[in-house]
Amino acid sequence: MNASVDTYREDPDGESQEGKTRNAAPSCEEVYAAASPESKFHPFDPATSSIPLPDRFTYPFHYTPHPLAVKAAEEVQAYLRSRDDWAAEWEEGKMFGVLVVRNAAGETGFLAAFSGLLAGKNLHAYFVPPVYDLQQPGGFFPAEEAQISQLNVRIREKQSDPGLKELRTQAEQVREASRRSIEEAKLRLDAARLQREEIRRLSPGEADESLLIRESQFQKAEFRRLKQRWHSRLAALESEIAAREKEIELLASERKRRSAALQQRLFEQFRMRNARGEIRDLCELFKDTAGKVPPAGAGECAAPKLLQYAYIHGYEPRAMAEFWWGRSPKTEIRRHGYFYPACRGKCGPILKHMLVGLDVEPDPDSAGGDFSSGIGLEIVFEDEWLAVVHKPAGLLSVPGKTETGSVYAWVKARYPEAIGPLIVHRLDMATSGLLLIAKTKAVHQHLQAQFKHRTVKKRYIALLEGTVDAEEGSVSLPLCPDPLDRPRQMVHPVYGKPAVTHYRVIDRLPGGRTRIAFYPQTGRTHQLRVHAAHPEGLNAPIAGDELYGKKDARLYLHAEYLEFRHPVSGETMRVEKKADF
Repeated sequence: MNASVDTYREDPDGESQEGKTRNAAPSCEEVYAAASPESKFHPFDPATSSIPLPDRFTYPFHYTPHPLAVKAAEEVQAYLRSRDDWAAEWEEGKMFGVLVVRNAAGETGFLAAFSGLLAGKNLHAYFVPPVYDLQQPGGFFPAEEAQISQLNVRIREKQSDPGLKELRTQAEQVREASRRSIEEAKLRLDAARLQREEIRRLSPGEADESLLIRESQFQKAEFRRLKQRWHSRLAALESEIAAREKEIELLASERKRRSAALQQRLFEQFRMRNARGEIRDLCELFKDTAGKVPPAGAGECAAPKLLQYAYIHGYEPRAMAEFWWGRSPKTEIRRHGYFYPACRGKCGPILKHMLVGLDVEPDPDSAGGDFSSGIGLEIVFEDEWLAVVHKPAGLLSVPGKTETGSVYAWVKARYPEAIGPLIVHRLDMATSGLLLIAKTKAVHQHLQAQFKHRTVKKRYIALLEGTVDAEEGSVSLPLCPDPLDRPRQMVHPVYGKPAVTHYRVIDRLPGGRTRIAFYPQTGRTHQLRVHAAHPEGLNAPIAGDELYGKKDARLYLHAEYLEFRHPVSGETMRVEKKADF
């Protein structure tokens, strides 16, 4: 660090303090260098020495936490429980991460990080620092953010100016008075015209046509002058309003320009490393994504912080895990102490780059079992027009991005003469149960219409991690995709589509589990999974639900029963396949 810039000091809680003199903001590398690596490296208890390191690094978007990562998370959680001063943080909840590493001396330990800010600050002694510290004194971000905040204040002041409000009120009053006055004048004009026409009709020889014409011309001129007076009066008000609104517009344009420039400059400070030592900033990493630019908060999640710190200080990453601590957000489903995969929206492009050079586990979804021959599929009912098959857990309903097979591929191979889309509805890959297959396009359209009009009756069986007190009831929570973490769904009162699920408790089992029947009235993506797990739903995730609960041997959700009208015979069809759990 050059002599004109004081280094960061850490107080007992690790908060950065500004030195006596600061002529320039420290770079990302300087911040990391100033944060003592020894204080961030947490060695494992000797009792863990019998746990072998993983052969390959964690695939962060779909994983089972390695035992050492679990041990690390438990230590972090014990530390969080000791911080009584952070109790308010847990009311909103936060994602934490651990990175199992080996240092140059061959010792195994872990690094810890949090996403975003913790207790309003970036730097804490126990955790690695951010990739770029927005809060650093003397940095460009606080100064420019203050300028943008001042613009916001000026815009709000001008928008709420009583004088502008009064002008708008006057303009509306003049506009209404003008409308009434012109309408009344037009009625008088029409009445005078009708009177002249009557005079011409009754006294065609006696009427003085020149007088009637002059009268008409005078009245029309008066009407034009009336309209012009109202137009001039209103134009004066609108001109003054426009001038004031232009001032607001110019301020808003300046705010937008400065915000975009600040965001661009900020993204350029996040210079992300990988295991090969290659560096790319966020703008480069997101340029080929659908949005083209990084989303807000990109680079501030726990996983990128951990890897960046490890690379800079020469630690060898071996395993990673992230967990939620505190109350669940209102829209997302996060349960206290549960492990979660990295978000694909913010972290996908970043981690794709940062993992280059590491031997990473394959994506379990792309390396799944070979279902191309229909292994596990069972025909429960079939005739010449349709079929009902039992789909095992782990098989896609329709082809995905990889060639792991699907019900559709199996059906196409089995019924080569069948035409149309074939698959009438879908089940999640992890869900087992009954799927309806149409062998002709007409049958497919007929069955889909039944689903659209909600005349198809469905029953699902599930095991829930928790006790449901009511014997039966309904959950109504609107759902929409989480744009930054697909395929997860979120509850949203504005953007969510209506989703309704009826339920009936079948049995309450030892260990706090509940066996339950679901009767969905709508068919939203992940509807049953979200309605089960959400705090405002049943607050009991389906066992084995990796997205909204905890991983298990499988997702314990089974589509057990279908009832529909046969498109050809008109017969009511009832098909059932009991769950094996």
